[in-house]
Amino acid sequence: MSTFPWLRSARVASLRWKIAALVAATACLVVAAVGVLVHLWIARDIRDRAEARAFNSVYSAMETYRRTGTLADGAQLDPAELPHALRHPADGDRHTAYDGHVDANVGPSFWGAQRTGGPGSPVLAYRVNMSSELYTLRQLDMTMTVASLVALAAATPLAVYGAGLVARRLRRVSETAGRISAGDLDARTGPTKGHDEVADIAATVDLMADTLGQRLRTERRFTADVAHELRTPVGGLLAAVDLLPPGETEDLLRARVRDLRGLVEDLLEISRLDAGAEQPVRARVPLGAVVREAVTRTGFDTEVAVAAAPGAEGDVTVETDPRRLERIVGNLVVNAHRHGNTPVRVTVEGRTVVVRDHGPGFPNDLLVHGPRRFQTGATERGSGHGLGLTIAQGQARLLGAELRFDNAPDGGAVATLRLPD
Repeated sequence: MSTFPWLRSARVASLRWKIAALVAATACLVVAAVGVLVHLWIARDIRDRAEARAFNSVYSAMETYRRTGTLADGAQLDPAELPHALRHPADGDRHTAYDGHVDANVGPSFWGAQRTGGPGSPVLAYRVNMSSELYTLRQLDMTMTVASLVALAAATPLAVYGAGLVARRLRRVSETAGRISAGDLDARTGPTKGHDEVADIAATVDLMADTLGQRLRTERRFTADVAHELRTPVGGLLAAVDLLPPGETEDLLRARVRDLRGLVEDLLEISRLDAGAEQPVRARVPLGAVVREAVTRTGFDTEVAVAAAPGAEGDVTVETDPRRLERIVGNLVVNAHRHGNTPVRVTVEGRTVVVRDHGPGFPNDLLVHGPRRFQTGATERGSGHGLGLTIAQGQARLLGAELRFDNAPDGGAVATLRLPD
């Protein structure tokens, strides 16, 4: 359970960076799309203007050539660089062609050409060099790239900050849900900023906590009321059994009535733990001696081994409530004998008490969710009302101790009680 907040924080942090990465990727795609569209549009415009200029320049040069017999500036007759498609036009109309050849002096160009006379006459051509326009386009591409990188560098921290706001609100909801699952039924997220999906989730968690708390309080109140109501008639039954003549029937009834009284006492104890009415009475006691006394009171044949703590001589002294400690150890030992198999071994080392049996082990449901009243978890663990481990866990929580349930690798259930320093 102690690792859950770390896991929740890691998940929320991961979500924040995922949102920031998504925003950054979207911005990159938008910038790339806009840059490509602008580049293509300007490049097309440069070609169209170059083609129109070549076409119109051929018209002007042809008028000058026919009127004066001279070539206008830039006009040429049958130039060697003229594209093959314009060398032998089939008619006397004006034609244009793109020349993508690049040499040391001239870049991509558009040619315009027209035959000066009939078939076999020279071809008048005019060349429009697009080098300067294309250089300007490259400069524009570079400027857009730099501006996009600057904008992306400025937008990414904003995206991280915005995602962090959402992550903090989600973390608050997650922490509240974790507190509720740990048993704090009064935990609430409370009102959150905004009217979005996160606020809806927070309101839903609070509503769930209200409903769950009401149901649990109703269940606990019912359990306490039933236990109190049964206590008097069960006491009367036990007194009535004492009046029966000795015999097999009297022994059977006495055993069943005592079981019933134990169940009622367990229910009352759970009710007091749930209500927070129990308070530990602490004293400094030798841990090993208290554990031995608790095991002896169970009446079961159980091996007890007490190991001295490193650097200490003899039994370890702890400050705790000995009565409640005996109750925890006794319940763990009784549970091991009733639902497991012998041998049952209790080991005391330092401030740790380990109770181990050699039965089928704890069921997976108990290992995941912890002990729950009126649930033994699995049929192979035997029959019972499931209150022993629930009481042990409640008493351990009251003492500030940690009670963990595991299964041994070679089989058997292992309950480990660690007392606080």
